Formats: sequence, C-alpha cells, structure tokens
Amino acid sequence: MSDKTPNPALRQLDVLVGTWNVTTSDGGQGASDGQVTFEWMEGGFFLIQRFELGQVRGVEYIGHDEETGTLRSHVFSTAGDVLPYTWQVQNGTLTIWYDAPGSPAYFEGTFAEDGRSYAGAWHWPGGGYKATATRP
Repeated sequence: MSDKTPNPALRQLDVLVGTWNVTTSDGGQGASDGQVTFEWMEGGFFLIQRFELGQVRGVEYIGHDEETGTLRSHVFSTAGDVLPYTWQVQNGTLTIWYDAPGSPAYFEGTFAEDGRSYAGAWHWPGGGYKATATRP
C-alpha cells in the first residue's frame, strides 16, 4: 500500500460525477449526440469518463500531472484515437483544451446554478459546435 494521496486539485471535477445526456448543434462539423458517465477510480487518483457519442465509444482517464500542475487526460476511442486534453473547472466554468492550456482547440461551458446541466461550445480554427449536457 502506498501512502500517496490524490492531489486536492482533482476535487474540482466532482461536479462532473454521474451520467450526462449530451446534445449538439454541430453546424455540419460532425458532432454527435450521446451519453457520458464520470466516476472516480478506486483510490481517487483518476476520474474516468466513459462515452458513447454517435457511433464512437471510448474511455478517458483524467488525473493530476505533477510536472505541469494541471489536470491532464488521455482519450481512447473505438475510432482508434488516443487524444490528450487538459481539464479545468473554475467559478462554474468547464474548460477542456486539446493538449495544453491556450490551445486554439478547446471547449468552454458554463454550469447551471443547480449543477444539473452545462452548455457551451467546442472551438477550433475554422470550426466548432455547441454542446449541452443534462443529467437524466
């Protein structure tokens, strides 16, 4: 047994735990509706997201990166992708950057006051789409 403990910065992700129905308005960008579920891995070092968005299924592991001091993740999907992201939840806003903070490809959304939904958009050079997630 290790006496290591999860970094407290991970707790900002507690707001995501549970199941969310995702709907998108893609403007022809190829976004897909579906469902995502977040749960803590035993030990609390990683938040696991399982997703089913259109025909793509996958899993994402989000943990604290000691080197950068950020919440980093990797997505593994049935499309064969392995994609890196950085997560942040601050003042009711969820931001997910592709790879590192400051990336031109990112999601930014705002949680409703009751925490039962959030709405925002993915942005990238030349495109993007709106997305809303609600608890069933």
